Amino acid sequence: MESPFCPVDAIKNDADFRLIETFGSVPGQGVARRELHLARLTRSAQYFGIPLDASAFEAQLAAVSRHPAPLRCRLTLSPDGQLHMETAQMPPQARTWVFAIAEERLSSADIFLAHKTTRRDIYTAARSTLASGLDELVFLNERDELCEGTICNIALTTPQGETLTPPLASGCLPGVYRQSCLNQGSLTEAVLTLNDLAEARSITLMNALRGATDAIWAPDCGEFTSFA
Repeated sequence: MESPFCPVDAIKNDADFRLIETFGSVPGQGVARRELHLARLTRSAQYFGIPLDASAFEAQLAAVSRHPAPLRCRLTLSPDGQLHMETAQMPPQARTWVFAIAEERLSSADIFLAHKTTRRDIYTAARSTLASGLDELVFLNERDELCEGTICNIALTTPQGETLTPPLASGCLPGVYRQSCLNQGSLTEAVLTLNDLAEARSITLMNALRGATDAIWAPDCGEFTSFA
């Protein structure tokens, strides 16, 4: 009989394992959607049995909010409960991103896809192969369903005007910007395929750092070029 999966055991021999929250901080505005970042980090910490001091989290965000320039922030939580903040200059906002479909597939059964962690080998490997002119790669799962990009969630507007994003069950991260759109009712979960992508009126790539960016699919740069 197969042993049940234990989240605590899955990370206990991984000294480099960390939970991650990535976000921007803007002078006069601070960190947007901070409650959603804390909620996601709390859920993942509880899942993996990691202690989290919410007041220490808030103190870290307050500290970066006092910085006089916009910052890209990466907050990590180690298995022993230590929080560590790294900051860098805010990246410029692109008007449009061009993406292709990754050759690798995600497994919808991979529990690590539901948590933002340092276990990002498949994403890092994919980004290392980005062809010239591409900004992102978007993954499918084993059922040919759309999942997510290497650093973003994806949404599309259908010919009927619905704005849809893949459900977590397809295999994707519960992104903070994505969740804020779901909470506002401007986004709905639905299983999506390459046919939906091909027929979309518009496509958006989104994350908490950059917000929503208009996107263009370049099928000639990826694995799939037909929809039979």
